[in-house]
Amino acid sequence: MRALVTGATGFVGAAVARALHNAGWQVRALLRSGSDQRNLRGLPLELAAGDLNDPPSLAQAVGGCDALFHVAADYRLGLADPEPLYRTNVEGTRNVLNAARHAGVARIVYTSSVATVGLPADGSPGTEDTNVALADMIGHYKRSKFLAEELVREFVRAGGPVVIVNPSTPVGPGDIKPTPTGQMVVDAAAGRTPAYVDTGLNIVHVDDVAAGHLRAFDRGRIGERYILGGENMTLHEILVQISRLAAGHRTSDCHTPRCCHSLTQQRGSRGSRAVARASRSKRCACRASTCTSRATRRCGSWDTAGGRWRSLSRTRSPGSVSRDCFRPACRRAA
Repeated sequence: MRALVTGATGFVGAAVARALHNAGWQVRALLRSGSDQRNLRGLPLELAAGDLNDPPSLAQAVGGCDALFHVAADYRLGLADPEPLYRTNVEGTRNVLNAARHAGVARIVYTSSVATVGLPADGSPGTEDTNVALADMIGHYKRSKFLAEELVREFVRAGGPVVIVNPSTPVGPGDIKPTPTGQMVVDAAAGRTPAYVDTGLNIVHVDDVAAGHLRAFDRGRIGERYILGGENMTLHEILVQISRLAAGHRTSDCHTPRCCHSLTQQRGSRGSRAVARASRSKRCACRASTCTSRATRRCGSWDTAGGRWRSLSRTRSPGSVSRDCFRPACRRAA
């Protein structure tokens, strides 16, 4: 079996490529010119030069593949000009899906985001079925991922064989850029977060997210979406965990309410910019509570000894998820 992985040099894409290789797949990685290939060192992959906005290169890259894992995305926040973000996340998705359709790819896994998952008004955990609209999306990154997921649904209605996965907040080794979330962790580990936002995140190890992609391919239903999550944590709990791993940096006692996010982002001091980075995390509007019940029920595996379903993505025990996630960034900041 041969799979094309878009975004294979990135944080999540490289983890998916590695998981596929370890599972015995032949992996073809789509690479843009000049891409940083450090995450692919040691992996015997087939490399295909191409770009999401270059349809002929996509047609060549996906030719002969049995599967497509479309992981690539532009994950940047606070852009002055968001047009490139929409071009990559929305139109790039359209281009690669069309290329896969013409190539006769049998099955596709599309990497969306938990940012597109709705939150119930009563504060209960959001699920894959919670109602949500474009108007609920705050910021261009969330809007672009929402629009891309709607495009995928249209593709499915036309007969496209796509399963959707919605990772929460992946953290762990390989975030070399780093992502906005990774930068928040690095700043906290280095003691550069003088205050924190009163919010929360769902933290998941990037390798568990990769495992979830493979299980979604094997067991997911066409057209359904599956949350790939780990632990619901408040930002304060996250910072405490990081401070312990960073050996000595004290967690700030100062926190700001969510209504102060925009004010914080407008100020220019180094400290306030660190707080702003935390507040701009893609689930900053208290997207901590997500439920992976569908992923667990549909794509998990039965734990005979425990008499329950294991999660689609979660393979670590509670508490160890966040420790394993944050340790690489804490080493980087040391």
